[in-house]
Amino acid sequence: MTLTTDQRMIRDEAARFLSERASRDHLRSLIDSGTRSDAALWRTIAQELGWCALAIPEDSGGLGLGMVELSIVMELTGGALTQVPLWSTVCLAAPLLGALGDETILPRIAAGEVAAAVALPDPGAVDGGAPQVVAESGPDSYRLTGTIPCVINAEVADLILIPARTDGQIGLFSLPADRGQVVEPLGVMDATRPMARVVLDGVSLPPEARLDRGGLPPDALALALDQARLGLAAEQIGAAAAVMDLTLAYIAERVQFGRTIASFQAIKHRCALLQVQLAEARSLAWGAATGFASLPARERGMEIAALKVLADDLARLAAREAIQMHGGVAMTWEYDPHFYFKRAQATSALLGHADQHLDRIADGLLGKEA
Repeated sequence: MTLTTDQRMIRDEAARFLSERASRDHLRSLIDSGTRSDAALWRTIAQELGWCALAIPEDSGGLGLGMVELSIVMELTGGALTQVPLWSTVCLAAPLLGALGDETILPRIAAGEVAAAVALPDPGAVDGGAPQVVAESGPDSYRLTGTIPCVINAEVADLILIPARTDGQIGLFSLPADRGQVVEPLGVMDATRPMARVVLDGVSLPPEARLDRGGLPPDALALALDQARLGLAAEQIGAAAAVMDLTLAYIAERVQFGRTIASFQAIKHRCALLQVQLAEARSLAWGAATGFASLPARERGMEIAALKVLADDLARLAAREAIQMHGGVAMTWEYDPHFYFKRAQATSALLGHADQHLDRIADGLLGKEA
């Protein structure tokens, strides 16, 4: 697969923009100041550059491009470690809304007016976990009660999509940021992806806040989770490429025994292996993105599962190699490899661990029911 002229333009312009506005020195200053989200960067990305609209259909106000274009942008934001709610908004919330036929929130996401989060009961589970929130229906409202232990970007989201048990079904509710819920920021390993505990104590919502029609279809959630995993994999590939680049720059300057360490054969072999694995993961990601809309759900799930495993392994390996080749300074605050190590470790725990995805692939190949 080769990128089209338009796709290369998107990649080049996005890379140029992020190099100017999302440097790691800028990220370090945000974290030093206690800031958990880059609001100015998000406004530019969402409202001026239109990245939220890339994969949203034109009849919902989007650009109607596709998963390849979205994956290109996610790879670059992963490399820059941007503190913005792009993944939760366009890779998880938007496809879930699209699968439900939403005509209200999705156009606002495409226009960059809304940052969204999805309150998955267990963000570490392959299926997102079983809802624990209960929505009691009344004559003119729903009352939501329960606790979601960990919601990505809950602090900065304009609305949170909440799966809840109601009337013997699983419903999906849209919770604006000002309805009385308690959002408690959590301490996290990866400071670039904030998480919070959300507590609902009889929060009242109007009937129109329920977005599903007779229950949340399992295939709608499965589609959204596959797109979310594709976005995470693209981020991991971008992070691996970025930490490789800064490592190559470092070893080209670091002198040991009278020569740069980049000239040592053992270092060359390790870098070459990383480059091969990066090319393999990127190829699989582009292939999965290209066939995302056309593959049957089972085949799509297997391909995305394989990509998630490969991308997670690559990101962790690239970060470990960066730390080893930098030496002890790699984990100091002034150097960058530790950011990528933390991102790789934290992201690999989202939406299923490697062994769970490998089981899914094996079951699919053996013809077992999902």
